[in-house]
Order: sequence, then structure tokens, then C-alpha cells
Amino acid sequence: MIVPLSVRDPEIVEQIWSLQHAAYRLEACAIGVKYMPPLPDTFETIMNSTEVFYGDVTSDGEIIGVIAVSTEKEGTTEITRLMVHPEHLRQGIGRTLLCYVIERYSEATLFEVTAGTLNAPAVALYTQQGFVAAGTAMAMPNVELTIYQLVPVKLSS
Repeated sequence: MIVPLSVRDPEIVEQIWSLQHAAYRLEACAIGVKYMPPLPDTFETIMNSTEVFYGDVTSDGEIIGVIAVSTEKEGTTEITRLMVHPEHLRQGIGRTLLCYVIERYSEATLFEVTAGTLNAPAVALYTQQGFVAAGTAMAMPNVELTIYQLVPVKLSS
């Protein structure tokens, strides 16, 4: 079940931090580098984040997927994190979280997300949901990121 996550709750923050580290180790393998530093977060930086976090949480309280968004740019919802626990990959969790945010922030005129260019599963997820490549940036030597954007279709009433 997808629910808002309170980053004021230390247990939730610990789960987010642990999930993030597991997911980034896996992404490093996916893009062909031996080491890729996870986001340089500490429990404190997650707790003080201005991002809004949502999680796919099991009935026993385990967070198996997280998506976080920022709405600091007017009209734009930036997906700042999307991660799924390695033991729960290929179950549609990432897609469900992404669709949840697109629906929840339906007033946005633009969605934006950045993914490793060589991270085939992430690239496939975003392009299947209608995101298009809008540019690239280098995260570190030999690690190119692609910026994806989605302009949602607004249905007229």
C-alpha cells in the first residue's frame, strides 16, 4: 500500500536510508561501475529534507519502495528519488509509485526525473510512462545521467 512517509519518524528514516543504500549498490552494477556513492544522506539530512516521500509499505510496516518529489519549481514536480528494495524488483513497485505521483500531482505542468543513462530498467520505466529525454549531465567520470521530462496530457471537461 502506498502511503505518505513521515521523515520525522526515526524508524522510517532508517528504512529510507537503508533502502537507498541497497538500491544504489544495485544501480552501480547496472551501469557498469564498481562503486557509485549513494546519495550523501545521513539520517539527519533525510529528516531535514524538503522533499515529500511516499512509500510502498507492507502490512508489517516494511518499506519496499520509495519515491520522493520536490515542487520547488513552480508547475514542475521533480521526482528526486525512486528506489525499490532489491528483493522486490520486477514486481511493478516502481511503476506503481511513479503512477501514484503522476496522479497525485495532476496539477503539475511538467514532471522531471534524472536517471543513469545506462540504467536500462529505469530508462525503460520512464519511457514507457511517456517521459522523453530532454538532456544529459555527467554525475561522475563515466557516469552519464539523462534528464527525462513528461508533459501530462490534460483532459478537457
